[in-house]
Amino acid sequence: MNNVFFHLAFPVTDIPKTKEFYAQGLGCQVGRESHTAVILNLYGNQLVAHVTKDPITPQKSIYPRHFGLVFENEADWETLLERAQNHQLLFREEPKRRFPGSPLEHRTFFLEDPFYNLLEFKYYAHPEAIFGSAEFTEIGDRT
Repeated sequence: MNNVFFHLAFPVTDIPKTKEFYAQGLGCQVGRESHTAVILNLYGNQLVAHVTKDPITPQKSIYPRHFGLVFENEADWETLLERAQNHQLLFREEPKRRFPGSPLEHRTFFLEDPFYNLLEFKYYAHPEAIFGSAEFTEIGDRT
């Protein structure tokens, strides 16, 4: 299979605020845009922010709905973390290390965009834990 990447559409209420968070804050490239939507390139993946008039409310917790990226290189994860800190993006959960010393060990942080969409960014110490390690039951902060 040739290059495959994900597409994710999500609700926003303001295109300029969307571009400020995603393009200026996270470094996404801006593609096509209109007054009702904007396409963003997040590390080669297509995000489409659609303006809604429906009320958008914050989630009480990070579960169940969030999206993000898993980095293969820890330095790339750290670079994005520094960028988010330098742009004073809203951290829903500060950077931390989950399951230290185990085969599931990974670093993670959560951001919240201006429209309450939650984004998680991870780096796994052991790449096989990304899709494998089925003998373990730990997923996220819930066990």
